[in-house]
Amino acid sequence: MSTFASLEKIKPICTRIVSGQLAHGESIRGAFEIQLKQFFELLPHAIQTGEACILIPVLEKWVETRTQTDLQNKATPLSVVLDTIQQAMFEVSSELLTERENLTLLGSLLPVFAFARNYITSKETDLQINHISNELNNTRMTLERLDKTKSDFISIAAHELKTPLTLIDGYSAMLQEKLKENLTNVDISAVLNGIFNGTQRLRQIIDDMIDASIIDNNLLSLTFQPVWINRLLAMLVNEFKNISEQRKQTLKLFDFSGSSIMIYADGERLYQALRNIVINAIKYTPDGGLVEINGRQLPGFIEIIVSDSGIGVDPNDHDWIFEKFGRLGNISLHSSGKTKFMGGGPGLGLPITKGIIEAHGGAIWVESEGRDEKRCPGTTFHVLIPAREEPPDQKIAQFFGISSEFPSQNTLTHKSLSNKY
Repeated sequence: MSTFASLEKIKPICTRIVSGQLAHGESIRGAFEIQLKQFFELLPHAIQTGEACILIPVLEKWVETRTQTDLQNKATPLSVVLDTIQQAMFEVSSELLTERENLTLLGSLLPVFAFARNYITSKETDLQINHISNELNNTRMTLERLDKTKSDFISIAAHELKTPLTLIDGYSAMLQEKLKENLTNVDISAVLNGIFNGTQRLRQIIDDMIDASIIDNNLLSLTFQPVWINRLLAMLVNEFKNISEQRKQTLKLFDFSGSSIMIYADGERLYQALRNIVINAIKYTPDGGLVEINGRQLPGFIEIIVSDSGIGVDPNDHDWIFEKFGRLGNISLHSSGKTKFMGGGPGLGLPITKGIIEAHGGAIWVESEGRDEKRCPGTTFHVLIPAREEPPDQKIAQFFGISSEFPSQNTLTHKSLSNKY
């Protein structure tokens, strides 16, 4: 018996067996049963001609039956369908055909099924890749919408809060002025001081929310002026001197190369960024701990290094702390003071710092072996600031009397500015 005749002999039984098995296991659609019959009809021609590609139209239709639900639920791969068909044909042929006929038929079927399996697996892989790509794209768009909604909420809430806060601040100042001569009552004085301190704290949080919104929307504008890093750091140390003494911490500033060089940067924003880092170091360092500010000059940059003997940061959270509201640890255990040990806060300081540093063209990163509130392994923040010798804006350069055409004049102007400030 020829291979074609052998195939014709087992085809009706195989079709019935495979249809039954697949219908029971997959609730197969009627359209697929028709395609299955087409597969068995084309199979003899594929064997006779040696062109397995004859089966491609049927295989394509099988792939088209894969719905988004099938892909989401990771339904049984179509290669399993081919395995079911091949297994049924092997079993039926071994029962109905002679051993020689069986071996001849199986030898003819193997390359055809190998081609079909490779083809259908490739197509299914493409479908899965497209499905996953679409899912990732949808997820990305959803996250972008959520992030924009969050940014919009921060911006709107901050501006809406600012108006009543200004009223509270103004009225409390008026009360203090009106009762200035009659503030012998300790209770009234404490109440007014409490209102003043509370509004100041709230104003700072609102300003941080607005800054975070500005950075998120790429609207942060910098005013480049002559800046000396050592002077900014000296101001910081002076600002936190009393606080570090109250907490019995040692706040140490080192004189390092490059700190006395005049560079062009936004001094106010740079001070804000460095201030957030120092506050963070003080806050997460226990009483009696050490906070050091050091640095070095690098080609084209000045590196500022703020290290502490605090509780440290888990390596998995090194990126997270620079995200908005990226607070770590148990919030319920935090104190409410901004510079108290593990004091609370909205979690905007470091994200704002990152935005300011990157807007300057610099970079910031953190090093810490891990978080341990008992052993206190410490944390080190690294800040790279571009050492601009000239302002990036030509108008600012003209304001300071700097001309890029005359380097010697630039040097002279730098010296005169240094003496002036």
